[in-house]
Amino acid sequence: MVDQRSVDVGEVRLAYQMSGSPDAPPLVLLHALGEDATDWEAVVPALARSRRVYALDLRGHGRSGWPGDYSLELMQADVLRFMNVLGLGPVDLIGHSMGGIVAYLLAEDHPQRVSRLVLEDVPVPRPREPSTPARPDGVLTFDWEMVLAVRRQIDAPDPRWLERLGQITAETLVLAGGPHSHVPQDGVAELARRIPGGRVIPIPVGHLIHHAAPEAFTEAVSAFLEENFHPARQA
Repeated sequence: MVDQRSVDVGEVRLAYQMSGSPDAPPLVLLHALGEDATDWEAVVPALARSRRVYALDLRGHGRSGWPGDYSLELMQADVLRFMNVLGLGPVDLIGHSMGGIVAYLLAEDHPQRVSRLVLEDVPVPRPREPSTPARPDGVLTFDWEMVLAVRRQIDAPDPRWLERLGQITAETLVLAGGPHSHVPQDGVAELARRIPGGRVIPIPVGHLIHHAAPEAFTEAVSAFLEENFHPARQA
């Protein structure tokens, strides 16, 4: 059963969905740009069999606050405050696309708070040709100003994001969407190489792996989360 809640984390209120046993290890899910917690509905039941799952609406998305002030660093700070308010110790963390950037920023800055990290088709933080997105018609479930702010950062990322990938201590699994994804797959592979002990599993169904292949996604993620061994770290 999914429990809908929200919590104040400073300047913004974050909505989230919670499922799974209260005694199970915590697993936090961070969605892609323009999505929200409901985006994970196809995979949460399987993940919640062994984890206490917290699926967030990041700031500017869904039922969370739309404060008008947006950056990926602010989203990362929101997630950390969320963990603090709920009293969550080290968590397992899954991020898709933009949510994966937020996830690895948290793992870079607060390595003691992330046990295992799953990055689903996440681009390596290198500059790319900027483009101006067109605002969709109709009522949006996210703040368009947030989209513009985040896209600017993804187009021209802070160089420190790339430099500090080597500081991540969490066991890391990178899922690659393959040639049907719009995310350059050589960059996804580089992201995994730069994280000590990072590994890649290709699930070549495109960018939306957990939608297109939910069973393959949950099988790969669950096996990774349940591993009992810790490979030796690179010096």
